[in-house]
Amino acid sequence: MEGELPAAPRGSSGLPAGDASGDSPCALLPAEALALDGDEDDLEVFSKDASLTDMNSSLSPTMPTSPLSMINQVKFEDEPDLRDLFITVDDPESHVTTIETFITYRVATQTSRGEFDSSEFEVRRRYQDFLWLKGKLEEAHPTLIIPPLPEKFVVKGMVERFNDDFIETRRRALNKFLNRIADHPTLTFSEDLKVFLTAQAGELSAHKKQGPGLLSKVGQTVRAVALSMRGVRSRPEEFVEMNDFIEAFSQKMSLIDKISQRIYKEEREYFDEMKEYGPIHALWSESEEDLADTLGGVASCLDRCCQATERRLCGLSEALLPVVHEYLLYSEMLMGVMKRRDHIQAELESKAEALTYRKADTDLLTEEIGKLEDKVECANTALRADWERWKQNMRNDIKSAFADTAERNIHYYEQCLATWESFLAAQTDLYAKEPSEDKP
Repeated sequence: MEGELPAAPRGSSGLPAGDASGDSPCALLPAEALALDGDEDDLEVFSKDASLTDMNSSLSPTMPTSPLSMINQVKFEDEPDLRDLFITVDDPESHVTTIETFITYRVATQTSRGEFDSSEFEVRRRYQDFLWLKGKLEEAHPTLIIPPLPEKFVVKGMVERFNDDFIETRRRALNKFLNRIADHPTLTFSEDLKVFLTAQAGELSAHKKQGPGLLSKVGQTVRAVALSMRGVRSRPEEFVEMNDFIEAFSQKMSLIDKISQRIYKEEREYFDEMKEYGPIHALWSESEEDLADTLGGVASCLDRCCQATERRLCGLSEALLPVVHEYLLYSEMLMGVMKRRDHIQAELESKAEALTYRKADTDLLTEEIGKLEDKVECANTALRADWERWKQNMRNDIKSAFADTAERNIHYYEQCLATWESFLAAQTDLYAKEPSEDKP
């Protein structure tokens, strides 16, 4: 695209308000399975167990008291929009080969950055490509908080493979993943992100092969396991508190996620029953002349309430459930970040201990210790800064999601109440007329 890129308005999470994830019509998830089957890369699992602790430490205890203006009162100030990288994930396609069946998504990019060869790019990526990008970002920035991807999990026979609802849910999650990265002050300039957004399939495959070899990866894994078994002796107090927060946050989000999914399932089952309830009254009215108006009125009320319930379910599946589940996945990511930070410190402590008890190679150990001290300080600084940024985004996102859900609930119950009150008023008027009509 020639010329200046349009500035997209931002929501509380820093994503464009007109994000493609919200453009498609709402498709209600099936009540019997919120985690849908996919290819060998695909399935999101929405059920974890934990015990609920007090949420007041993370969320504001005060809420607006005026119901209909609640959502308008919960506002969050955004920084000036200086983004110059806009990414959209859309147009899922199914690919069938003799070996496998998988889904690819179009990743369209618009940018005004000088390091890109063009202002527009369009590539197709499958889930494992997103997984590769996430791994490269974690490798290059071990103590930055990388946005989570939907889980890689398969339950055969659970639901139909490549279900449209699952594909749409995954597309939205992948779209959010890339926009979170594009909005991050450090990750947005990653060379691996640039390759992911611009390289065609063959180029990307070649780039993937440039990573560390299998033996190198195995060696790194063995060393990481050894250091994790050893643990750290003196984790700084701020990171002890950070770790405690993550553990408590994980428990809270796990239980909230589980309960939210159960509520959605029960509401969906209620909606399915209501769809059958109204037509029964309509059929009944055809055989009961004296009750025709009353039964027809009940059928009409049930139909309007059914439509309102469907809109409410759409709101839950688009506004609340994805936010809750994303931050459950974030809690798992944060635990991984803390482990990687501890691995770096444990390696430093191991070298320092070796220097204490060894006389040979002291110069080499001293040099390695100096490098590790710098590495630990850089890791701590990066995590410290990213932690504050993540907490602010988390609080904004969760407040916004909960307030939006509360507003939708109020609107839903007001609609249903008005529907039935109108029916009762009509019946009262009808009943009041009957005695006068019966008089001689």
